[in-house]
Amino acid sequence: MVRKIKIRQRLAGAAAAFTLIELLVVIAIIAILAAMLLPTLARAKERALTISCLSNLRQLSLASQMYVNESQGAYPPRIDFSNGSKVTSRWPDKFFDNYGRNLKVLLCPSETTNAPETANDSIQSARADFAPRSYIIDGWNDYFEAANPAGDPLGLNGGDCMKESAIVHPTDQIVLGEKTDFNKDYYMDVNEGTTGNDFGGILNQSRHNSHGTDAITGEGSGGANYAMADGSARFIKYPFSVDPLNFWCVADTNRVAYAITSQ
Repeated sequence: MVRKIKIRQRLAGAAAAFTLIELLVVIAIIAILAAMLLPTLARAKERALTISCLSNLRQLSLASQMYVNESQGAYPPRIDFSNGSKVTSRWPDKFFDNYGRNLKVLLCPSETTNAPETANDSIQSARADFAPRSYIIDGWNDYFEAANPAGDPLGLNGGDCMKESAIVHPTDQIVLGEKTDFNKDYYMDVNEGTTGNDFGGILNQSRHNSHGTDAITGEGSGGANYAMADGSARFIKYPFSVDPLNFWCVADTNRVAYAITSQ
């Protein structure tokens, strides 16, 4: 009787065990499911990072509006020399109190590096100007060029200070956007260099949802986040921030003239 029970136990154990083929089938099924899920998870993660970046730009947009309201309706001067010949501070420091003195707001979560470049010509107390920074502000070149063609032919003078009242299309006027991480620029200048920052590899138009190295080079696919003059922020696919209208320009004629199709 005992012998029969032991035999039945061995048979039951043998029946419950998996064969090598069954194990391989299960492993293959798991691998297929994982391969199907990983791209979806990657897209979900990138979407979350894009939304977080957009939140940063909304905070910076609100900070800029608070600054404008406290400064007679004007954005910060391009270069502040109030401390003599030394640059006092740039826009990150000018807005610092208004975005809660949180330097993480200056850094896009989708950055490929934890230390994107920034310039270091401000006074030491302007700590926000030295912080790693993903964002860039409009230099308003086309407006100042038109306002003072003799004295400011490229709209790059240090004292240039944009008035909010001069903005024609606040809902479609970019104030802040994203820059490529290997450039130090504070300002998005359409008149700087031979091609302008919008076409010279400084503006990043492909940070999010892009292919290959486009997120690093700043063009080719995907899109980027932008803060507008009306206080809103939105994602714009490449290249629609600069084509068929260039939303970094103020005047209607320049929004057309500085577009990709006009280059």
